Amino acid sequence: MRHLKEFMLNRTVFFVSDGTGITAETFGNAILAQFEIKPRHIRLPFVDSEEKLQQAVLQINQTAEKEGVRPIVFTTLAKDELLDILALNAKALIMDMFSTFVKPLELELNLKSNHRIGRFSDISKSKVYHDRIEAINFSLAHDDGQKNTDLEKSDVILVGVSRSGKTPTSLYLAMQHGLKASNYPLIPEDFERQTLPQALLPHLQKVFGLTILPERLSEIRNERRPNSKYASTPNCQYEVREAESMMRRYGIRWLSTTTKSIEEIATTIIQEIKPDSLIY
Repeated sequence: MRHLKEFMLNRTVFFVSDGTGITAETFGNAILAQFEIKPRHIRLPFVDSEEKLQQAVLQINQTAEKEGVRPIVFTTLAKDELLDILALNAKALIMDMFSTFVKPLELELNLKSNHRIGRFSDISKSKVYHDRIEAINFSLAHDDGQKNTDLEKSDVILVGVSRSGKTPTSLYLAMQHGLKASNYPLIPEDFERQTLPQALLPHLQKVFGLTILPERLSEIRNERRPNSKYASTPNCQYEVREAESMMRRYGIRWLSTTTKSIEEIATTIIQEIKPDSLIY
């Protein structure tokens, strides 16, 4: 009985879309996270014709037959005729995001949605897309203090000791929200001088600090440089203590990344910094 229960919970989930499938997968994963299951993920992007959909249905039905339980399908197909084929022929639980969310909004707003195939097909011409790419390039150029000549263009400047999460957070802010995020490492020389890098001082209102528990920092650094002074617990304790002291001294807002996801960190930063150029 236990084996049967585990088998039922470890379902296969398909994400079927006429575009990249990212929206369907992101939304579907957010819902699936509410359940203690470990589904097998299969993304089927660019299903924009009847022929491609028939292939998708065949794969879904073969999975149903093989596993003895119907798969779950999250879909953002735009064409009603394709959706009808999927609903009528796929041996699966169909979760259609358009009928669930878009159609009720059309009625409420008394407006017709774009509801078109390949919603990303013309995105390269949009200003929002251009701004997002520009933000990513900016954040890459200003990673780890590589460049400081135009920090005034930054929406946020992250500071913290090495390996406290600055780079992944910067890139997430750029990719997800179109923010130009710079990041600067706080190093032993800064602690000896008891001052922030001079390039940051004119932009303190944009500076946000990241810290981390020394024990966790030591674990992360040991993966990169095992048994080094850089990764030793005493050195990590020293750097974290000095960095947090410096943040307090300069009135910098900061948080610990130890137990937080990138999404949580980014959300907190946005709430605190309140940047003007936020992209949704």
